[in-house]
Amino acid sequence: MSRIGRKKSVFREYFEAICVAILLALFIRTFVVQAFKIPSGSMLPTLLIGDHLLVNKFIYGIRVPFTGKILVPISSPKHGDVVVFRFPKDRSIDYIKRVVGIPGDTVLIKDKKVFVNGKPENNSHAHYSSPDILSAKVSPRDNFGPIKVPEGHIFVMGDNRDNSYDSRFWGFVDQRDILGKAFILYWSWDIDKPLFSIDRLTSIRFGRIANLIN
Repeated sequence: MSRIGRKKSVFREYFEAICVAILLALFIRTFVVQAFKIPSGSMLPTLLIGDHLLVNKFIYGIRVPFTGKILVPISSPKHGDVVVFRFPKDRSIDYIKRVVGIPGDTVLIKDKKVFVNGKPENNSHAHYSSPDILSAKVSPRDNFGPIKVPEGHIFVMGDNRDNSYDSRFWGFVDQRDILGKAFILYWSWDIDKPLFSIDRLTSIRFGRIANLIN
């Protein structure tokens, strides 16, 4: 084989390997797992600003890309799941919240206390930072409902209950817009620190890395 032929062969091998790697990465990102980062404090103290996490996209079924239609159902969102989804008011933005109500549930919030089907919500992660209670006329934050979750949708709330823009304010999440269930932290640091700085490097939260998300 000539030197030119060998060069072409080597180039072709590298090109094919890169193409396979790209296709494999796209497949994994679309159907199996995807990385997300936390930009806000709506899930405090469960998730901190600067947490980086992985989302299981396979757990709720195999979906048609871009449409969200489920081809192969596997499981459905459950109470307490932390899910990533396309924000209903702007589907170009991804949100992360906790599932409070599933199809058929009736959700009621009375003086900050959440009731699902008449029973107190079982969520040890809920956090309240303000003792003030707002009336339903002022805001749906502390008094809301009752409202029934329609078929094919979920009702979600942030764990930081007094500082979360969630289903109380903008409604239900269509299950077709759910991207997956958050399951593990793979990195965490203070994103308010300059990126290329000692302060950012020393802000790494080693104790949070590899923590499971409950």
